Amino acid sequence: MTDCIFCNIANGKIPGKFVYQDKDFIVINDIHPRAPVHLLVFPKKHITDFMNADTTVLQLLLDLLKELIQEHHVKNYRLVTNGDGAAAIDHFHVHLLGQVAMDRDL
Repeated sequence: MTDCIFCNIANGKIPGKFVYQDKDFIVINDIHPRAPVHLLVFPKKHITDFMNADTTVLQLLLDLLKELIQEHHVKNYRLVTNGDGAAAIDHFHVHLLGQVAMDRDL
């Protein structure tokens, strides 16, 4: 997909400063953070929606999220994904928001 910003980041067409990268996923800081820690975790392969992600991708994603939470000492976190047209970017991704206040409306 040529007009997808996450695909363009994954393909090197848009430079990015990666928090983490492996053969399957990229993690970057959100450019409009909604919490003290706000990471975007997305597969390099274009997957439009959570519902289109196979179990292998989802298991790898869960393992990566656990690793990120532990390695970055993230506390009071939320995992957020949007789907079925609710996402601003039509490429499956998860927001890892950390150090979120308990009474915060997000």
